[in-house]
This record gives sequence, structure tokens and C-alpha cells, in this order.
Amino acid sequence: MSDIEALLKQLTALKELGGPRELRPTGPGEVAALLAGARSAAGRWADVLDEIRESAQGLVGPRAEAALEVAFRRAEESYVELEIALADCTRGRGSAP
Repeated sequence: MSDIEALLKQLTALKELGGPRELRPTGPGEVAALLAGARSAAGRWADVLDEIRESAQGLVGPRAEAALEVAFRRAEESYVELEIALADCTRGRGSAP
């Protein structure tokens, strides 16, 4: 559970950076910073789901195993899409945050 708690703390910190306004960036730099935080959280979430998926093998039924596999794959895809978005936002502005 510590991985999930760490993820929740990271998400809370991301949202509380400056209150609700922080989630409405006003410039490219703020968008990139927000995407970097979201990408990090998505990566951590994918890792958590991967650990759950692996540890549940043989302990749950086939439907639950399939659902965990799909959830993990979607989390991984989300991370990749955020990587693409961040790379596009930072292109021409230097390196990613």
C-alpha cells in the first residue's frame, strides 16, 4: 500500500501546487510542468498496477487477471501518451522538465 499512498501524495501535491488555478496553465512552461507531473504520476500508477497484476496471478480468477492486465496496459499507454505530449510541448524550448 505504500506505493499507492506515495502516488496519492504525489497527485495531491500536483493539485495543490497553487490551487485549482495551477491546473489551468497560462503558458507553455506551465503546461510542460503540469504534463511532467502527470507523466510521473502515470508512470508510478503503471508500476503499482504491474505489481498488483504480477502478485495476483494464480490467486484470482481469469476474469480478474484479464481485467488487471487491461488496466496495466491502459496505464502504460497513458504514460506513453503523456510522454508524447510533453515532448511536443518542450520541442523548440529546450529539454523536458
